Amino acid sequence: MRDFVERVTFATAGDIRGMLDDVLADDWMALPPWARNLSYRLACLQQPGDRELLREAAADLYSFGPDWDGHAQRLRDAADGIGQVVSRRSSEPDQAPR
Repeated sequence: MRDFVERVTFATAGDIRGMLDDVLADDWMALPPWARNLSYRLACLQQPGDRELLREAAADLYSFGPDWDGHAQRLRDAADGIGQVVSRRSSEPDQAPR
């Protein structure tokens, strides 16, 4: 356990996501919920503007019962908010400097 915590603590968000993808593809229950939560939390802290990551983390939280639903909903809301900002920016006409 200590080795896992040390590795995930200093890993990049990309490394964490790669590890989660590999481990969970082999055995969905290979990591206990605390390890998954810690991994996603650290990745989300490194990349708070990554909609896909926030949604992935939220979906994982929903998998472990109602205790985590509030946190999962906040992550989904944050991801939705990022999507709205991106949509608004891309639909705004470019303003020429005056």
